Amino acid sequence: MTTTLPPDSTPAPDSSSAPAGPKPDAITVNLHNIPMLRGLDPETMSFVARSLTVKRVGKGVHVLHKGGPGDHLLFLLAGRLQVVDITMEGKEIGLSFIEPGDYFGELSIIDDLPRSASIVACEVSLIALLPRPQAQALIYKNPLVAERVLKRMTASLRASSNYRAILGLPNAFQRVYALLQQFTITAPGGLVVIEKLPTQQEMAIMVNTSRETVSRAVQGLIQRGIVEKDLRRLIVRKPAELLAAASAEQPFSAGSLIR
Repeated sequence: MTTTLPPDSTPAPDSSSAPAGPKPDAITVNLHNIPMLRGLDPETMSFVARSLTVKRVGKGVHVLHKGGPGDHLLFLLAGRLQVVDITMEGKEIGLSFIEPGDYFGELSIIDDLPRSASIVACEVSLIALLPRPQAQALIYKNPLVAERVLKRMTASLRASSNYRAILGLPNAFQRVYALLQQFTITAPGGLVVIEKLPTQQEMAIMVNTSRETVSRAVQGLIQRGIVEKDLRRLIVRKPAELLAAASAEQPFSAGSLIR
């Protein structure tokens, strides 16, 4: 089902700092391209279509603020977002990325509590907003949607557990290698790749180190032929060696003689 979404006339959800950029014109969206909504009956799709509005946010804009009200369930239509949190020391830590087709903000919709993390736009992004009452009806009255939300939550819990383990590694290079290992997927034909490689700064805040350390760590992998840069992705030529680097107590770095 395709629908034309009107621009949202209210401020960006939970955003109180940077401007959101020019208001977008109404756009046409195929709701079946949103995985959460795929395969739903026409009546439910029409219900969602009537309730959605769309908003464009600029790069670096906070889409959601931790502690803000959970007024909407949100869908990323285009662009890229990063989930971030603040440590007790006030340091920003990147947690994960949100890609087109993903939804977010569901925790506050379900438990009525404030937002549990902040979300920042990595690039100009287009977001669809579903108000809380309609979002709750969508989740609670549709078993297929409820199942998808539950599976997504379990996947997020597993990813969070893995991420905490990475942050617990004492060596910064090891944390970078472990993060890259977590990003790997096996493409058709068996090629192991890291698609849409995050920027070095994005990876740095995810593993609590500097951009320069990330650069040196990745360069060390390239020099040893473990990974190969291919535009915005890495091809992992030696997956076993990447895993070994992530597991080693004294992983190699650029310029190291350890092989």
